[in-house]
Amino acid sequence: MTHSWRISALAERHRALGSNLEDWNGMGTAWTYSSPLADHHEAIRTRAGLMDVSGLKKVHYVGPHAESLLQWATTRDIAKLYPGKSVYASMLDEDGKFVDDCIVYRTGPNAFMVVHGAGTGHEMLVRSAQGRQVAVLFDDDMHDLSLQGPLAVDFLAEHVAGIRQLPYFHHLQTRLFERPVMISRTGYTGERGYEIFCKAADAPFLWDSILEQGASLGIIPCAFTALDWLRVESSLMFFPYDNSQMYPFADQKAGDTLWEMGLDFTVSPGKQAFRGAEEHLRLRGQERFKITGVLLDGVRPAEAGDTVWQGNQQVGVITCGMYSRLSKRSMALARMNVACSVPGIALQVRGSLEVSATTHALPFDDPEKTKRTAKG
Repeated sequence: MTHSWRISALAERHRALGSNLEDWNGMGTAWTYSSPLADHHEAIRTRAGLMDVSGLKKVHYVGPHAESLLQWATTRDIAKLYPGKSVYASMLDEDGKFVDDCIVYRTGPNAFMVVHGAGTGHEMLVRSAQGRQVAVLFDDDMHDLSLQGPLAVDFLAEHVAGIRQLPYFHHLQTRLFERPVMISRTGYTGERGYEIFCKAADAPFLWDSILEQGASLGIIPCAFTALDWLRVESSLMFFPYDNSQMYPFADQKAGDTLWEMGLDFTVSPGKQAFRGAEEHLRLRGQERFKITGVLLDGVRPAEAGDTVWQGNQQVGVITCGMYSRLSKRSMALARMNVACSVPGIALQVRGSLEVSATTHALPFDDPEKTKRTAKG
């Protein structure tokens, strides 16, 4: 907590559940509770779980130049967003290397909210906004409660009219338990889920009400580390934990391409005018590694930093691993040599464990993404 300067209105709720509130992004975050993480993972995959993800950076960009600012700074065609629509985007530096991902929400004709992770995108945008007609507001009064899982829509449908018709990556201004909220059909779990943006003063009441009234559906509070288990199955990146900022190259500065990270889909078709675009396009086909799925033998999970070998040659490094008691599989994401990034290659994992493994297509769970995009 020594570096935390942002305060969650739910801090006491988290402490009561057994969290020590470890720092993330400047905010004391409930990485774990006293209850098992496997219970949290199972709740989100089979019922629904509630998480406090308010440590994400929530920033408003408002003014006549807001759209052009975000159009240059991100890989998506921001002009195609309309009020109520959002999009997942990447941000690059001038070298065409990934520095942040974000979700851009259009909240009005000249108004956007950008939710950043732990990269440097926010700082880059603040610098780029100087001298333009755009106001920048870092909003820590807004909290983000993430209700994720197949029963999330059933719970919300009892309280929010029209929620079943809200499409993926859309949001609406509404009320929940008579408190004003913005509900977004987004999340970081691979499940059908919703993020509930609310005032800090309302966050404890909404947290308590969801858990109390959702208990009959099996909704439970879930800790932040459960997202690691879910993201492995769903192939979701988490800066910097999958990046060269964490696993540096011996002779190169930190920075990975979208081609290497499997994030090239975040570039809108035909868009070529954004920061780093020329280098991004030039670097296609020059991948030094690729994010790859690894399926391990046995019931133990790999740990970040475990090495991956083919015979006597190291061909990769594990960035995140988990074992699912639902599917009875030990799975991991890895930075793999390009030649070993295709499914079905026999490997060995060494480090925290010594075990045979095989490369596997990503994502492990729901490859057609039918759950998160389901209708009705």
